[in-house]
Amino acid sequence: MFEIFPTSPLRAAARGALRMASCAGLAAVVVAGLAAAPAVAKADQAAFDKTQQEAIGAIVKDYLMQHPEVIRDAMQELDRRQQMAEADAKKANVAKYADLLFNSKRQVVLGNPDGDVTLVEFFDYNCGYCKRAHADMKRLMDEDKGLRVVLKEFPVLGPGSEEAAQIAVVVHEMAPDKYQAFFDELLMSKGEVNGARALAVATDIGLDADAIKARLKEPEIAATINESYALAQALGINGTPTYVMQGDVVVGAVGYDTLKQKIKSVRDCGQATC
Repeated sequence: MFEIFPTSPLRAAARGALRMASCAGLAAVVVAGLAAAPAVAKADQAAFDKTQQEAIGAIVKDYLMQHPEVIRDAMQELDRRQQMAEADAKKANVAKYADLLFNSKRQVVLGNPDGDVTLVEFFDYNCGYCKRAHADMKRLMDEDKGLRVVLKEFPVLGPGSEEAAQIAVVVHEMAPDKYQAFFDELLMSKGEVNGARALAVATDIGLDADAIKARLKEPEIAATINESYALAQALGINGTPTYVMQGDVVVGAVGYDTLKQKIKSVRDCGQATC
């Protein structure tokens, strides 16, 4: 449901290692905590000696061997707290970068430009899940006349994606009224999408290929894509599609029903999760 930025497996491996280390070291942490507790509570008393610490360690080990579910429950609680912390951080960052997320001069706006709810999508033209999710986005825009959709070019799936994104930025600058037709056709192209394919689609909708090529080196083209990269990094986004709404970052092609419910939540309580 999610095309992942190439560096993310390293992050995932590191996270997995951290979880394993946390699990392996849980008993040691418990022992250390128990041993240190008296010293914290009564600073004027000496810490347990080695023999006492070994005795406490044996008691804790025996208990954990008899009740291994304690480690499972502790890891589940650790996961829950980490997820809550990540969700809170994302929510804070959505608020912090709201102006660039929802109102950047460089972004593409589809649907109702004056809509009461904005849905931001980070996408890549070579993302298979973005292609599958495109029908959900189109349906939402067709049915919800108050929906404002913002597109962020986020080419993370190779050089072909980068070339296509650069041409897309030029197309939007040259003919914003034709961008949606370009976007729809290019995103739903079969096979690899690259600069040549993007240029062909641009000429199909009536734009001049030489004029597009002449503008590819303009600083604003790179600035537009770099802005998306910077926002993605700030929000912890490393794959496509990713959707952003008030108060939430939604990862993956979650489907029409989920997006519709989150849009409703924004209207009901001002954020995607009430």
